[in-house]
Amino acid sequence: MDESEYEHLTTSLTPHESAGGVTTYRNTVSISCPACGDPFDDLVICEDDYNSLELTMLLDLCITTHDDEVLLFTHKH
Repeated sequence: MDESEYEHLTTSLTPHESAGGVTTYRNTVSISCPACGDPFDDLVICEDDYNSLELTMLLDLCITTHDDEVLLFTHKH
């Protein structure tokens, strides 16, 4: 993902929380997922080398990277 795409995402989405090397944003404006083209629910940015995510619901995930960060796009069922 290039810098302009990353900036568009992080400035258009609603910040939700940031803790432990993980930052989440809510997609309240129905931006399309860059991987599959469907609107996604949340963007999860993993900033550290190792992160653990505890999921409480069944999700489809699309994944890309920006610099040294992993970006997860969640799609709820």
